[in-house]
Amino acid sequence: MQHPVSSIPRETVAGSSQIQRANSLSGDVYDAIFAQLMSLKIPPGSRITVDGLVREFNVSQTPIREALGRLEGEGLVVKQHLIGYSAAPQITRRRFDELYQMRLLLEPDAAGRAAAVMDEEKLAVLREAAGVMLRKESTDERIRYSTFARQDAIFHDRIMEFAGNELIRETVSFQHTHFHIFRLMFHSRVTEEALDEHAALLAAFEKGDVSAAQKAMHDHIEHSRDRLLPAFD
Repeated sequence: MQHPVSSIPRETVAGSSQIQRANSLSGDVYDAIFAQLMSLKIPPGSRITVDGLVREFNVSQTPIREALGRLEGEGLVVKQHLIGYSAAPQITRRRFDELYQMRLLLEPDAAGRAAAVMDEEKLAVLREAAGVMLRKESTDERIRYSTFARQDAIFHDRIMEFAGNELIRETVSFQHTHFHIFRLMFHSRVTEEALDEHAALLAAFEKGDVSAAQKAMHDHIEHSRDRLLPAFD
């Protein structure tokens, strides 16, 4: 059985995909593949071979298969009988438009409902999930981008949770909206501007201002859509 080459604290290096910690190996492999999918190092629709990842990461097949299974469940990887794994195809322009129509219908209302029941405990959860502190962390754009993709999904999911409609929360979550959207364009602007918009949402939640939260969420989703539309040009 192969083992990772070192036990340096967890972080995946762009361009060099060695897995750097023996503990939580499957989680580290997942993070590494996720980062490559988000930064388009693994392009949408491309084949993903287990043996290739074994050689690249210097680990056994078991954590690779566990990570790919998790990514399959998140809609980022597709497994076909007798063919194997591939990165999920990129979403179409029509699907993109449909996702944003859905988000504009559901998420501003959810933000307002969350603001109406906001307290210090919920606010602390949202501050942590908002990802604003990412600006002070890694200088590696691939790592920051993939980390923010996950943080963005968590932040929006927590808002949906606090809004109190579990059916709407499950509907949005099932679409894996954030992961597919972030794969459209690997660019630091996507992260930086979204962080500013998260800060505006937090300000509205801190005040418990329903209308401000609705507007901040509506603006955030519209700006996100406009940032990513050039991916279809």
